[in-house]
Amino acid sequence: MTWDELKSSCESCKRCPLGETRTKLVFGTGNREAKLMFVGEAPGGEEDKTGIPFVGAAGKLFDKYLEAVGIDRNEVYIANILKCRPPQNRDPLPEEQDVCIDYLREQVRLIKPKMIVCLGRISAMRLISPDYRITKEHGKWVKKGQYDMTAVYHPSLLLRDASRRDEMLADMIEVARRYNEIK
Repeated sequence: MTWDELKSSCESCKRCPLGETRTKLVFGTGNREAKLMFVGEAPGGEEDKTGIPFVGAAGKLFDKYLEAVGIDRNEVYIANILKCRPPQNRDPLPEEQDVCIDYLREQVRLIKPKMIVCLGRISAMRLISPDYRITKEHGKWVKKGQYDMTAVYHPSLLLRDASRRDEMLADMIEVARRYNEIK
């Protein structure tokens, strides 16, 4: 599948009710040849308005972390498991993830990143391990197939719980260190 075919398929998707309620498809953004990919869980309100992942308050905080560790947002690719916003920003339901995950898999296949960083527990539970515990395992690296993977806190959590921001910075410093080795 090509990028255009994949995006077109996402745009016409009605596999779950979210395809009927979205304002805009939030496909993904960034470098389609990125060595580093970040994967969140689902679009929020601002993302649903713009069609771009991580542009709301959590996205602005995420951008500050990228800047702090010297990663240019334009060099990486950023996507979510879901391409449509769940109502009231609720957690994505397992059945919504099940019907949308193939779109993400195809994005990964086309990009061929070396590293995938899950943003938050839902992404980590879907991509790394169903029993992943973000508070205990964040920042730990695993090899899954050809990908080096880790998870960090979701920026929206850090907006609610500032006490975890130093842990996030430490994890992002390690992400940047590893990324600089493969650039």
